[in-house]
Amino acid sequence: MEGELVCVKKYDYLIVGSGLFGSVFAHEATLRGKKCLVLERRDHVGGNIYCEEIEGVTVHRYGAHIFHTANRRVWKYVNDLAEFNRFTNSPIANYKGEIYNMPFNMNTFSKLWGVVTPDEAREKIEAQRGVVTGEPKNLEEQAIRLVGTDIYAKLIKGYTEKQWGRPCTELPAFIIKRLPVRYTYDNNYFNDPYQGIPVNGYNEIIDKLLDGIEVRTDVDYLANRAAYDALAEKVVYTGTIDSYFDYKCGELEYRSLRFETEVLDTPNYQGVAVVNYTDRETPYTRIIEHKHFAFGQQEKTVITREYPAVWQQGMEAYYPVNNEKNSALYQQYKALADAEPNVIFGGRLAEYKYYDMDKVIEAALSAVEKEFAE
Repeated sequence: MEGELVCVKKYDYLIVGSGLFGSVFAHEATLRGKKCLVLERRDHVGGNIYCEEIEGVTVHRYGAHIFHTANRRVWKYVNDLAEFNRFTNSPIANYKGEIYNMPFNMNTFSKLWGVVTPDEAREKIEAQRGVVTGEPKNLEEQAIRLVGTDIYAKLIKGYTEKQWGRPCTELPAFIIKRLPVRYTYDNNYFNDPYQGIPVNGYNEIIDKLLDGIEVRTDVDYLANRAAYDALAEKVVYTGTIDSYFDYKCGELEYRSLRFETEVLDTPNYQGVAVVNYTDRETPYTRIIEHKHFAFGQQEKTVITREYPAVWQQGMEAYYPVNNEKNSALYQQYKALADAEPNVIFGGRLAEYKYYDMDKVIEAALSAVEKEFAE
């Protein structure tokens, strides 16, 4: 009608969160001629893959991030953004001072039992699996059914109870659907053919994805949602899905983490990038020595102790607690999300799913393809 005011949106997409999902979506939308605004709650971009330099060492501020994938398209995608090194994840487990190789392999079995051949190792595990009969009723029984009592007691029980904050007998069996058991002397943790870490850290990837895109940090989208929504035609939301809907169906459960980082006046503290502490008494789950991600030769080293924590509103949510109760609650939120016509929900928090980095990129590229399909 003549004289009617037409509200022209300033942006095509408002992207809430600058982690991998949000940054990949923003980058791809921009390549397609769309104008994006990225909002980030933290004081830096990159989400949990953010790195910082300390004593010349690239430090993974929010825990170890090792890129691995079987998807050649995703591997090419990240290598077009940054050069990757040849890092292979070979963590070790420390159980009360005893050192074991991970994942569970012939090196582990040889240290545990003195066995030499795969047949000897299989015989040991098979004999111990039999203590659990019938359908496993909890995580403890499921783990024993998979790997036997010795491996469970030394390398799974304490670590898992610290991680989840409750006894294994109170955790559902389906949390451990399978455990990698290899009858080879191979300490490569991942089976994926492509693996490595960006030579200059993950910030390079995020900076290239967001190059030329307007980004605002220290912004709480949910506190001013109406004002921000008015700026764009569509929203890409990567935060916690229950907070988006103001917890109207109830709170989803998450586990959080606390990081304690320390500079040590030694060139080599533990000889490997990641050591898991699998006893229950040690309060942290692992120590990361960051320089080993990049084969560093610096005079000093930087370590980070990782402590699991009970999550509460206002804390960083790292792991969804995917038990039956939370999965059912998430389905209620997903139904609400599916009914939001101009909002795309993506990433581990918005989808209440633990994602490896390659899977986040896959999901973001799929969302882009769906959004711009002709």
